[in-house]
Amino acid sequence: MANIKSAKKSIKTDAARAISNTSTSSKIKTDMKKVEAAVQSGDKDKAEEVLKAFISDIDSACAKGVVKKNTAAREKSRLNKKVKEMA
Repeated sequence: MANIKSAKKSIKTDAARAISNTSTSSKIKTDMKKVEAAVQSGDKDKAEEVLKAFISDIDSACAKGVVKKNTAAREKSRLNKKVKEMA
């Protein structure tokens, strides 16, 4: 257990940050699955709508440092390609 005041605070803030990061990454994964499901069902309008939400979420996660920049770009590119190939 930490004895120094700043170390004790770091433990608390790390725990809070971990909860936030976990929920953000979970939301991204859920959005990815929703886009994949829309592509599989062949519903282009729904896929585009969900893709837009996914891009917004992954960009904010990237800005917060939850996801690396190249990972975000790669996932956006892959899903965007799948949606565009539906036409």
